[in-house]
Amino acid sequence: MKHRLTPPLAAFAMACALAYIGLPPAAQATPISTSTQPLTLDAAIALALRLNPTLRAAGHEVAAQQGALTQAGARPNPELELLREGTRGDSRTTTALLTIPLELGGKRAARIDVARQEGQLAALALNAEQARVRADVIAAFHEVVAALARERMAQELVHLAGRGLDAVGKRVDAGTLSPVEQTRARVAQGGARIEALQAARTLEAARIQLAALWAGDARGLVVVEPDAVTLPVLPPLDRLLAQLDAAPGMRQAGAQLKHRQALARLEQARRTPDVNVIVGAQREGPDARNRTVLGLSVPLPLFNRNDGAVLDALRRVDKAQDEQDAQAARLRAELGQAHARLATALAECALIATDILPGAQDAQRAASRGFELGKFSLIDVLDAQRVLAHSTYQYLNAVAESHRAQADIARLLGQAAVQENP
Repeated sequence: MKHRLTPPLAAFAMACALAYIGLPPAAQATPISTSTQPLTLDAAIALALRLNPTLRAAGHEVAAQQGALTQAGARPNPELELLREGTRGDSRTTTALLTIPLELGGKRAARIDVARQEGQLAALALNAEQARVRADVIAAFHEVVAALARERMAQELVHLAGRGLDAVGKRVDAGTLSPVEQTRARVAQGGARIEALQAARTLEAARIQLAALWAGDARGLVVVEPDAVTLPVLPPLDRLLAQLDAAPGMRQAGAQLKHRQALARLEQARRTPDVNVIVGAQREGPDARNRTVLGLSVPLPLFNRNDGAVLDALRRVDKAQDEQDAQAARLRAELGQAHARLATALAECALIATDILPGAQDAQRAASRGFELGKFSLIDVLDAQRVLAHSTYQYLNAVAESHRAQADIARLLGQAAVQENP
């Protein structure tokens, strides 16, 4: 099932932290840049699939394989040979020969098969790269969304710390609060500023990482933040493992094995010598008639039967088989790890949203109310605010980690998203 949770930033950080000084919530921070149209997740995926340099290079490789396939089906060219014997006109002999090579042993069909397998490898590499780019965009997009929330909360905490410092200063001037509390409030404000600087750097790094997926400029990047946090689903691990045979990595390993087998068949076909048919005409002297020349040229496989190349190709077939088994084990392990990360992240989100954040909110409200009544010191309010901020950061990190884990599962299985069970 899908969990839809309202963003905890405004509800928990702003309202609760402002309670202890009795001031209204400040206006929400404006986006970093509004120079370009805001980017949705689907638009970011489409942009990366269209402009990613690695994908464009893989597409050129697929197109190049069409030329390789055409060339593999080309037949060998005939050879024209002209011979002249003697220098005197009455005794000079002129011979014209046309040599037509005939490929035997199925070499041409084997070459075409190899070229087809190489084209399949290129197409599968392109599909795998598309799955990787799509997963990277999903993870990077949600990281930007989480970084925006962290940066917005950090700025709010700076604003709140400043207002709190002003409120404490007034109470110190009135003689109802110790100057030590004012020093503590000033230190808390400095710490909030440092955290805001760190959050801004983290946000800029996340935006650069996202824009780099289509070689774009991160300075004008604005993403569309969802109205509510939608957590990914957790499919059963057995159902994911059942889809592993159709994963891009397994398909590439299978295609690599077929390619090696095709190369082995080509090397075996090369053991059969080709035949050259020779057709020509010969003329002696200016008045002699032309004589037909017919011949046949066959290489004698006495010293080179291509045994070494055949053995090399067969051993590489064995290697490809072992690599296919190793790829299956590796993908199975990576899929299990990604599934475990997703399960842990979703459990963290549920625990924080249902138990930790409400408790931190209640503690913040109690500390704020007690401070107003003179029952608690400012340090109690700051501690409660710090716990609330830390809990919110934990929630945001867990949400981002759940989307990263889901993106890794989609990358391994070659899916746009992990679908919910029907």
